[in-house]
Amino acid sequence: MLIAGGGTGGVAAALALANSGLTVWLTEETEWLGGQLTAQCVPPDEHPWIEETGRTRSYARYRTLVRQETIAQHRLAPSDPWFNPGGGWVSRLCHEPLIGRAVIQRMLEGSGVRIFHQTVVSRLGVAGDRITSATLLDLPTGQETEVEPTFVLDATELGDLLPLCQAEYRLGAEPRSLTGEPSASEEGDPHDVQGFTWCACVGFDPSGDHTIEKPREYERWKAFAPEHWTGPLLSLTYRNPMTGEAKHLPVFAEDSLSWFGYRQIVGPPHGGESREAVTVLNWPQNDHMVGKVVDEPIETVRSLLESARQLTLSLVYWLQTEQGLPGIRLRPDIAGTVDGLAAYPYHREGRRIEAVYQVREQDVATHCHPGAALAPHRHDSVGVGAYRIDLHPGANGSPGLDLSSLPFQIPVGMLVHRRLRNLIAAGKCCGTTHITNGCYRLHPVEWNVGEAAGALAFHCLAWSTEAHSVCDRPEEFQTDLRSMGIQLAWPEFGPL
Repeated sequence: MLIAGGGTGGVAAALALANSGLTVWLTEETEWLGGQLTAQCVPPDEHPWIEETGRTRSYARYRTLVRQETIAQHRLAPSDPWFNPGGGWVSRLCHEPLIGRAVIQRMLEGSGVRIFHQTVVSRLGVAGDRITSATLLDLPTGQETEVEPTFVLDATELGDLLPLCQAEYRLGAEPRSLTGEPSASEEGDPHDVQGFTWCACVGFDPSGDHTIEKPREYERWKAFAPEHWTGPLLSLTYRNPMTGEAKHLPVFAEDSLSWFGYRQIVGPPHGGESREAVTVLNWPQNDHMVGKVVDEPIETVRSLLESARQLTLSLVYWLQTEQGLPGIRLRPDIAGTVDGLAAYPYHREGRRIEAVYQVREQDVATHCHPGAALAPHRHDSVGVGAYRIDLHPGANGSPGLDLSSLPFQIPVGMLVHRRLRNLIAAGKCCGTTHITNGCYRLHPVEWNVGEAAGALAFHCLAWSTEAHSVCDRPEEFQTDLRSMGIQLAWPEFGPL
C-alpha cells in the first residue's frame, strides 16, 4: 500500500492499515504528520454533537489523547472531562498543533507503517486502468525510490497524484448543466477554487511591544478591498457569509464573541498553570483570495504562497500598528516553526476525482429536503459527517457560499475513481463537487474518509475483490467498518 500525504486523511488511512501485515508506505512532504490538525495550525472544525456521536472510534481516541497530553504537558486539573484546552469558540477542542503532532506520532508508534518525511510522489507508472509503479522523491537529497504498490491512496492536500496518473478530475466550480446543483453557476469556472490561508499563532502581551518589521507587501494588503467585501480586507468588519451583510467583531471581548477568542488554542488555566492566551490567525482577514495554486506554473505557485505569508504578516502588523495592539506577538514556540507561521498553508480545496459517485448539493443541502432531519439514507455508507456548506471566497473573486446542510452519510463510491482500478481517494480529493467540498473538507470528515479508504484497500486485498465491486455490494465491507468503530448512520438530529 502507498499512502501519499500524511495529513488528516493520510494519518487515518495509515491507522486503518496499522498492524495489517501489509507493507504500508506513507509519504509526507513536510516533517509533520496531521495536516489540518497540526502543520496547518487549524483547530478542529466540528459539528455540535462530536463528543457523543458522528465520529469514528479512532478520531474519538485522538480527541481523548489530545486532552490527556494537554493535561500532562501543562499540569492541568480540569473539572470537565470534555474541557476545551484553548477555550476557543470555533470548536470544542481548540488545541496546540505540537500537541496534536505528538498524539499522532503516539498513535502510529508500533503500527508497522513506514513513514517517509519530506518525500513526495514524483512519478506514477500506468498501464491501462491501473497504477503500476510510483517514484518517491526525497526532497532534501533528491534520491528516488521506485515501488510497485497494489493500491495507491491519494491523501495529498491538493490531489497531487491525479495528474501524475492521468486520472480524470475536477477543479473549481462545475457548471450547473453537469451537476444540476441549484446553487451552481450556469457556466462554472475552474478558477473558482476556495482561497487558502497561511495561518499563524499569536499571543498577547499587554505590557510589551512586539511590533514586527513592516511586511514587504503591507501597503498592498492594507489597500486591498475585494469587490464582494464590505470594505478593506484588513478590518474588524467582514462579510457575513450567510447574509452578505457587514459584521463587526472586536479583537478582544470578555462576555461576547471576539476575533482573538475565535480560534484560541491556549486559554483558561483549567486548574493548572496560567499561560499567555494564544490564538490562530485563520480569519477572513487573511484568506488569500487572489489566484489559485493548483495546475499553475511553479513560479506562479511560489509567488502566491509567499503572498499568502505576506498577507498574514500584514494582518499581524496591522493589528499592532493600526489597532494599537503592539502586544500582539507571533508565537513560534506554539506553532512549532521559526517564525510563528504554520509549517504549511491550509488548502481548503484542490483537485477532486471523477468518482463512481459524486456527492452533490442535492444530497446534503437542507433546502433540497424541506422538513427533513437527516440527509437521504445511503445504503452504501462508509461513515458520517455534518457541517454547513461553507465555501470561502474564491481565487477568481467569487464571494463564496454558506448554506445549511443535513447530517449526511459518506458513500463508498466517492472514494473510488470511476476508471482507475487501484486509486482510492483518502482526503479532500474525494468525489465531491465544488459546492459539497464545503461540508466535506473539515477535520472529522477528512479523517473518516481517510480511514474508510485505508479499510477499503485492505478489504479488497483480503477478499481478492476490486473497489468498484465493493461499491455495488458494500455489505461485507460495512461489516468490517462497524468492527473498526466507524459509525455508518446518524441518530435523529436537525439541520446545521
